[in-house]
Amino acid sequence: MKFKAEINVMPLKELLDPQGKAVLGGLKNLDFKTISNVRIGKHITLELEAANESEAKSFAEAACKKLLANQVMEHFEISIHSA
Repeated sequence: MKFKAEINVMPLKELLDPQGKAVLGGLKNLDFKTISNVRIGKHITLELEAANESEAKSFAEAACKKLLANQVMEHFEISIHSA
């Protein structure tokens, strides 16, 4: 079966997010005064073949751990959908 894995990778909450701080500063300069925090991450979409949803999630998780996310500085969330 074909599956689509949607992966969100974000910096750990405990770590400073310099990109987020820069964007927050820009938003404040553009008069978006009610925004108090910005975190910048990445969204990754994988299309993959697997026997079932559980196996698809395992493949996506392995890809995150080995390449797509730096677990020292980032966390990731995976959602699987039928393609």
